[in-house]
Amino acid sequence: MAPITKECDYLVIGGGSGGLASARRASGQWGAKTIAVESNRLGGTCVNVGCVPKKVTWNAATIAETLHEAKAYGFSIKETAPFDWKTFKHKRDAYVERLNGIYAKNLDNDHVEWLHGRAHLLSKNEAEVIFDDGSKETIRAKKILLATGGHPNVPKVPGSELGITSDGFFDLERRPEKVALVGAGYIAVEMAGMFHHLGSETHLFIRHDKFLRNFDPMIQDKIVSEYERQGIIIHRNSSQSKVEKHSENDGWLKLHYSDSETKSGTLDIDCLLWAIGRNPEVEDLGLEKAGVKQNERGQIIADEYQDTNVDGIYSLGDVCGKIELTPVAIAAGRQLANRLFGGPDFKSAKLDYTNIPSVVFAHPEVGSIGMTEPEAREKYGDNVKVYKTGFTAMYYAMMEPDEKAPSSYKLICAGAEKKVVGLHILGSGCSEMLQGFGVAVKMGATKKDFDSCVAIHPTSAEELVTLK
Repeated sequence: MAPITKECDYLVIGGGSGGLASARRASGQWGAKTIAVESNRLGGTCVNVGCVPKKVTWNAATIAETLHEAKAYGFSIKETAPFDWKTFKHKRDAYVERLNGIYAKNLDNDHVEWLHGRAHLLSKNEAEVIFDDGSKETIRAKKILLATGGHPNVPKVPGSELGITSDGFFDLERRPEKVALVGAGYIAVEMAGMFHHLGSETHLFIRHDKFLRNFDPMIQDKIVSEYERQGIIIHRNSSQSKVEKHSENDGWLKLHYSDSETKSGTLDIDCLLWAIGRNPEVEDLGLEKAGVKQNERGQIIADEYQDTNVDGIYSLGDVCGKIELTPVAIAAGRQLANRLFGGPDFKSAKLDYTNIPSVVFAHPEVGSIGMTEPEAREKYGDNVKVYKTGFTAMYYAMMEPDEKAPSSYKLICAGAEKKVVGLHILGSGCSEMLQGFGVAVKMGATKKDFDSCVAIHPTSAEELVTLK
């Protein structure tokens, strides 16, 4: 064991947004001596290979959509060259690198010591850090936060290593001509939309007959039909048996699969992306040395206060598997730091995990907060009232029928007071719209509260306050 070279009040293992938010709050606001350890780039998945570069790419895909739609408004736009994927990619990389620098500067401003290395627990109060040059040191801490996040899964299929994951998506130097994505969650759906609108022939392989299966059935039905309308090829009830290098076309792959339409088939592609879920980043973390318990999926077990079973060790974010969204980890991290170091006024501080809004940056966007209709009916029985509408946003009024994207909204209410327990929206602008309506739902708004708000006309959002 390396000699103890540092001691601190708070050791944060993991440089993702949640861990860093907790470290900054503990040190910058409450004055706790804090050390953060990260083996990769600061900001974790979200900043480097997640939310941030994804949204930038989604913006590019949305511009491509708009260019196509502009003719309906009388514009005659001729592209002098196709989308320059490589230039865009490097510009996006530079933006992410700038963000890494901002994260480092913010840690410095809040007096958080940042170590670049990989840490593992030696006991409930000690961790060993192995640096890039192989040197080691042991840190003794009064409290330790495990916020190491997760990493994408790759299936155990022959040749699966020939594909990439969502991490590899951001390393692509050119636009694939023909891409296959395997997965039914929001990452697969988002990236399928981006590939398609940026010009790739896109195949989406799903295990069942719908994707986004944790969302309300209305969302599932509408987004599946809309992706098919746009030209994304969906392979339902599919499985993959083998991936191999193409024998005739260098750089291409041959995917062996089965689906609802084909008992067995092959697809020639130049990019395969696995988006089948994520595993917690717990390898070599030394959980067993400190006695930290995990569930059957390997995730660290933490309660509503982010406490593990070991006194003085805490965990949050994707490594726990509870609502794997960056803003959730950030909010949980700040509340944890408040409780640990903020004194008596914050002794009960914790994140409220109910009614957390989430968005899928698909084409069109999807927003959701609260219960789905099946969940509400299971809890409240017949004491549920559902209001919903489907319409075409005014933006599409100038377009031909086959070019119009749908908008669909659903409000789920329960009890005599018709409290809003679920809100689900699909259509242009839903990501920005949901943030405001999310506040209302979080505050316990009722259908009467929605009805009492005067509509802003003409907007799509007004449909939510005029539902009958």
